[in-house]
Amino acid sequence: MNQRGFDLTQLRTFVAVADSGSVSAGAERVFLSQSSVSEQLKKLEDRAGQPLFVRSKQGVCATPAGSRLLDHARRILAMSEAAFEDLHGRSLDGELRIAITDYYRPHDIARILKTFSEQHPRLKLHVTVMPSAVIDSSTQDDASFDIGLSLRLGTVSPRGANRRPGVPGTVVRREKLLWVSGADTPSRPATPYPLVLLPSSCQLQRFVVKLLDEHKVPYVVSHSASGVAGLQLALQAGLGISCLNESSLGGGVVACPSSIGLPALPSVEFHLLPGRIGESELVSNARTALMNLFA
Repeated sequence: MNQRGFDLTQLRTFVAVADSGSVSAGAERVFLSQSSVSEQLKKLEDRAGQPLFVRSKQGVCATPAGSRLLDHARRILAMSEAAFEDLHGRSLDGELRIAITDYYRPHDIARILKTFSEQHPRLKLHVTVMPSAVIDSSTQDDASFDIGLSLRLGTVSPRGANRRPGVPGTVVRREKLLWVSGADTPSRPATPYPLVLLPSSCQLQRFVVKLLDEHKVPYVVSHSASGVAGLQLALQAGLGISCLNESSLGGGVVACPSSIGLPALPSVEFHLLPGRIGESELVSNARTALMNLFA
């Protein structure tokens, strides 16, 4: 009798490569060599009977069949993990409040939270978007959220700006920080540079202004948005340039060429705040479960 269905290990590798965009980055996520990952993908494609990825120098992109399998694979893996956790008495049951910066993977966050919910179907999620400064400044007695994910500046910049000191947390993801503009914006904007910014309560936007001032780069604030989604719309409309982390670019927003003469930018890090003293086992277990999904 022929075996029907897919191998879970191969599906897990397939999802890792699809999410990271390349075989090498996917291999890092599943702690395997590139050759092992390539072999698993070949076996999976043989099993599927059709190509699942289009490969190029820029990485991999799912074929239509690959995209369909990707949706199934996420649900299969989520259900498998939920069953395992339930049988080991670690299933999450109750309510959980998550505070998250809107810079974190805005095009993927809904999928990530959906996967988490599917893995823990008895868990009720409450998700709030907050400025990173508010998340980081939460106190032991703050009852507005249980788990926080904030953005902070990573690598120290040439002029001495760095991450906020003294705020603990686990780095779950690092990304490039880029000068960006609308795809139809001229490659060399007129000076003073028109800036699209978020309110001054955003630490990243304060950093941008300080960096331009330090390098004596002429600019004028052409538009102010209330959040990352509004900032993206303003950029797509050609209202100016701004600074975003790589996963926030989205359609119609592209990185500015280095030739326009703007100062170099640091990286950014997404930090998962540590547990509070006396927090419940539910929250502690949920934080551990989220750590891998947020990576």
